[in-house]
Amino acid sequence: MVKIKTPQQIALMAEAGKILTACHRELRKMIRPGITTLQIDSFADDFIQSHGAKAEQKGYKGYPFATCASVNDEICHGFPTQTPLKEGDIVTIDMVVNLNGWLADSAWSYAVGQISEQAEKLLKVTKECLYIGIEKAIIGNRLGDISNAIQVHAESHTFSVVREFTGHGIGQDMHEDPQVLHYGPPNKGLRLSEGMVFTIEPMINLGSYNLKIDQNGWTARTVDGRLSAQYEHTLAITKNGPLVLTEQD
Repeated sequence: MVKIKTPQQIALMAEAGKILTACHRELRKMIRPGITTLQIDSFADDFIQSHGAKAEQKGYKGYPFATCASVNDEICHGFPTQTPLKEGDIVTIDMVVNLNGWLADSAWSYAVGQISEQAEKLLKVTKECLYIGIEKAIIGNRLGDISNAIQVHAESHTFSVVREFTGHGIGQDMHEDPQVLHYGPPNKGLRLSEGMVFTIEPMINLGSYNLKIDQNGWTARTVDGRLSAQYEHTLAITKNGPLVLTEQD
């Protein structure tokens, strides 16, 4: 069942989004060769707490960190580690902020120093996929219109779209209905209506969309060892179009 949010509830989620995006803006300055994802995780945890909120992922189904930090071929749910990032890496930092019981969720992929042209293109196209999907998030459209727009754009650049992980409704729970696929035919699925709040979070791979799960039971990575990127926003469906609650700019 999709939980429709009131304008007041959406405003509360937007406040959580402000903390989350402020943290991402700080991470932009920090991420460079030599820093570890464990240092990034510690910073994010402290930053969120210092703003009167909490990192919702920490402790979720036993997950031990405030962030997911996925490097290079890691698609999502990467564990922060003490391994320093190196020149040419890409890293996706995903976090969920809980402010007074209301949540916001956003992931962002970052270049570590100078990266290859191929990696640069992957980041660019993945970010474009997110915003192309958001453009379709209007009253009267269907979820499949979002999904199809993302898939068409990714595949037009010969990249692939991960199937196993999806966007999702969000509010006072991290994962609510509906599921938001990033692939599939248009004109299918739930029709969008005012007050829906969900994430769009395409995970785009340089090679195959197939994945495998690490022994930790969480981290998904590409089967062919090639790069993966992800960008994610939380947005609300309004009569004036999609309202992004985690916009950084």
